[in-house]
Amino acid sequence: MKMKKTDIGVVVFMYAVCAYWYYGTTQLKESSRTYPYFTVALLFGLTTLYLLQMLVAAKKHGVTSGVSEVFKDFQPVQFFVCLVCVIVYVVLVSTVGFFVSTVVFMVAVMLYLKVPVLHMSIAVVVLTVLIYFAFVRFLGVKLPTGILI
Repeated sequence: MKMKKTDIGVVVFMYAVCAYWYYGTTQLKESSRTYPYFTVALLFGLTTLYLLQMLVAAKKHGVTSGVSEVFKDFQPVQFFVCLVCVIVYVVLVSTVGFFVSTVVFMVAVMLYLKVPVLHMSIAVVVLTVLIYFAFVRFLGVKLPTGILI
């Protein structure tokens, strides 16, 4: 498998995300930094492994552009509808709260993308329960409650 030049952008973006999260973590209290540091280190390590895999592929098989493959099945309408849904989701989080807006967002996007109702229902329930127990119960994170609820 040839290395794609477009993958370089992915690696650069992921390193930028790591740097941003690392900087944000330094602003936290010392007692709150352990888990975010672990997450940043894990993301940094996985990105580095991906970079090494790309370099090995480039040495063995060469390099290709990759642009034609990235945009081969691009559907602009689908992209922009999902983008609008994300913007509405961000607004809803602050007005009706995290859990309500997350469920509405997931259902709306999955209905638009024609995900079967059974799969959508399982995904919504499992992710909501997982987020609740992981963040609220286990980590003690206060998720946005919104101003209306």
